Amino acid sequence: MYIKKILTAIALLGLVVAAYFAYFIYNAMFKPNTAFNNDSAYIYIPTNATYENVREQLLPLLKDIDKFDALANQKKYVSNIKAGRYIIKKGMNNNDIINSIRSNNIPIKISFNNQETIEKLAGRIGSQIEADSLQLVQAMFDESFLSKNNFNKATALGMYIPNSYEFFWNTSADQFRDRMLKEFKRFWTDARLEKAKSINLSPSEVIALASIVYEESKKADEQPIIAGVYLNRLKVGMPLQADPTIKFAAYQLPENKNTVIKRVLNIHKEIDSPYNTYKYAGLPPGLITMPDVSAIDAVLNYQKHGYYYFAADANKLGYHKFAKTLAQHNVNAREYQRYLSTQGIRK
Repeated sequence: MYIKKILTAIALLGLVVAAYFAYFIYNAMFKPNTAFNNDSAYIYIPTNATYENVREQLLPLLKDIDKFDALANQKKYVSNIKAGRYIIKKGMNNNDIINSIRSNNIPIKISFNNQETIEKLAGRIGSQIEADSLQLVQAMFDESFLSKNNFNKATALGMYIPNSYEFFWNTSADQFRDRMLKEFKRFWTDARLEKAKSINLSPSEVIALASIVYEESKKADEQPIIAGVYLNRLKVGMPLQADPTIKFAAYQLPENKNTVIKRVLNIHKEIDSPYNTYKYAGLPPGLITMPDVSAIDAVLNYQKHGYYYFAADANKLGYHKFAKTLAQHNVNAREYQRYLSTQGIRK
């Protein structure tokens, strides 16, 4: 009888322990454990992060970090941290959270255009992925990479085709650069390469010319006409005489840093620079800004015409007047210069 009571007591104790264990497991695994009011929150786990790094980010997001710790240890997450950007949805339990931050790296969409330099592009990208701007600049300007892929420091920016791309947040600088090389090669289809060949330009030269066209006009419907003017000049050996290249050369000089040149003057045309297309015939060494795809395609699909000159149109701002003769061009140019003077723009 005494033994029977002992066995009954042990059985009851076992049931209590089992019930407590089941309750603990329920709380640890299946009870909602988020403490934020928004629909979701993101955590960013750096490369080579420790569990403590993850825990620090989770602390303000969870109601009970201790129960999360217990389950993370049981599921061996503490020794299997994965870098990336992860989502935690409101009402998630610890089991769901661990599954999410273990295997559901969420990509981000990166868009860029109109970046004037590699440094500015790196700054824009570095604010969106784990790699910082310094690491990106070093990767983008890596001499062995550039040489291997037929680029140099003057043409490097042309490898980055403006568009929207998906990346994982924990993308490294080298990974970003290498992916953009693949996108560059994908952009240069056989059809585009054939069109470049037909005008005796390499892809980098097309982009260099497109950067000038883009700086001359943001109007996509006019860009093929401007591209045609410059290609006409190249065909006959006439200097491009492109004002945007003069501004680019001027901005490289210390005295013009942090200034805005609104009017190209004769003094600017005397700057001794390979980007001075008034002094030196042919294309400059590289692009002067990142052109839109519309400008690249405008060069490849330039409009055939007899124009060799153009000047900004004072009566239709943003557009230009085109001329076949220097005499007519001078008339158009003087009209625009008078407009600038009436606006008080003298430099």
